[in-house]
Amino acid sequence: MRLEQKDQQFLYESDGMLVFMDNETYEQIELPAEILGERRPFLQDGMIVQIEYYEAEALSAALPQKVTCTIVETEPVVKGQTAANSFKPAVLDNGVRVMVPPFVGQDEKIIVDTLSMEYSERA
Repeated sequence: MRLEQKDQQFLYESDGMLVFMDNETYEQIELPAEILGERRPFLQDGMIVQIEYYEAEALSAALPQKVTCTIVETEPVVKGQTAANSFKPAVLDNGVRVMVPPFVGQDEKIIVDTLSMEYSERA
């Protein structure tokens, strides 16, 4: 059994199907949005996704490990609250909720690890 990984660019979503393009052949493929599971919200326009194939069948799709998102909602920064182990909830521009350090504020860009779905660092 030979698996092949191909980097393909995400173009758009239509009727629950994600459309990707092979940047070498310009061939387009459609995959069900469920192939990304809970990571689907992190898929961004033009993003390069690694799709794993067995013969011509796509088995899985892997997002880049780190993606940049914007915080659209979180509690304001509280002066003096610098404890490294205290995190606060935040809502990202893709609707996903993550925990962020107290010093990160609304409208800031952060990098999220798509494997753990957690805050990684400021962008």
